[in-house]
Amino acid sequence: MFVLDTIVHRLKRGCETMAYPEGPAPALPDRHGGSLKVDASQCTDGCDRCLPVCPTQAIARPLGKSVALDLGRCLFCAACVEVCPDKAITQTGDHRLAVRRREDLLLGDPDGGEVRLAVALDERLRKLFGRSLRLRQVSAGGCNACEADTNVLGTIGWDLGRFGIQFVASPRHADGLLVTGPVSKNMELALKKTYDAVPDPKIVIAVGACAIAGGPFIGHPQVHPGVGAVLPVDLFIPGCPPHPLTILDGLLRLLGRLKEDRGIR
Repeated sequence: MFVLDTIVHRLKRGCETMAYPEGPAPALPDRHGGSLKVDASQCTDGCDRCLPVCPTQAIARPLGKSVALDLGRCLFCAACVEVCPDKAITQTGDHRLAVRRREDLLLGDPDGGEVRLAVALDERLRKLFGRSLRLRQVSAGGCNACEADTNVLGTIGWDLGRFGIQFVASPRHADGLLVTGPVSKNMELALKKTYDAVPDPKIVIAVGACAIAGGPFIGHPQVHPGVGAVLPVDLFIPGCPPHPLTILDGLLRLLGRLKEDRGIR
């Protein structure tokens, strides 16, 4: 009887998995803010109010030049947005943040006010990974925030498995690594051994500000400035932590699985 009640209850609930990417993406919460945009032309000469409020020195303004923002370092605290009198740095509410190259997260030059979104893997790798991607997740000194939002993708609302993407227990069963955390010195050897255990060809995905640039631990002698200092990285997903939708978008973009792939914005 209990089994029957459970089946009836599930039928009444229906499908709770979100429609994305077949349907529209769910809206980000107001407090998230999404990606940032830099309009350097709006900067007032001599203004540097955004510089001292940034906890990770993600913002720079070289003498005689306009403001520049490194989204790889950014914690998305929005302190710079709040203090900028000219609205040169603004929140876009856009969940799309993943890029293939580290330099694509540097905003502020005349042609780089917005994120250059990730393009898909080459055709050979897409054929290999596109229908079944297995990832070994490695927390290389993370605080568990990025790890938690990655785990959310396995819940019923997101159902990462419907895209053929799954997390596996052994690197020997994986196609690549999804790394969180800044790579502490204690985790360096473990990360390298895990990478070596993944059969070729393999990919590496850096998730979160720590994994990309060291996050709030930038400059600390016991951590590396991100995964890229230890391993080659194929996809960078910024955030502190990235929203699950941002992570999912990055994974699907890497595999060329988005029907409307808007590429470079």
